Amino acid sequence: MPNVLLGLAVVATGLYAGFMLIFLTGVMPAFARLDDDQFVTAMRRVNEFVPRPVFLAVFAGAVVFPALALAIPVDGRSAGQTWLLIAASVGAVANHLVTIAGNVPLNNALAAASGSPSGPARAAFESRWNSLHRIRTLLITAAFALLVAAAVA
Repeated sequence: MPNVLLGLAVVATGLYAGFMLIFLTGVMPAFARLDDDQFVTAMRRVNEFVPRPVFLAVFAGAVVFPALALAIPVDGRSAGQTWLLIAASVGAVANHLVTIAGNVPLNNALAAASGSPSGPARAAFESRWNSLHRIRTLLITAAFALLVAAAVA
């Protein structure tokens, strides 16, 4: 069972890290080229469609599976593997904290600004959201790398 949990941790965290990286390197640079109205409309649509069951399962799995893999005692687990699992769990939790405390409130504020001009709404959103997104992408990518290291150690 611990190997299955570690495998699920690697898969969930890898999928989530990939999603974050695609947003960082592809989606947001493409959106940056949109005019204000297009940008705000596109981000609102993304924010409406992303939090669906499949995404939420991967989002939760990126924290739950590493924690479960760590919590179940395993004969022969080295101290190094344990520390890798701890560090990966910390990175995944930190990613989620940035998301919940930073990006989600910005998404909600953008949605609430629906009646206002798009320029000020974008100005209040884009730079801060991108900065937080870079941080959370780094955190979850590091968590993924640490989980892979734990799995092969």
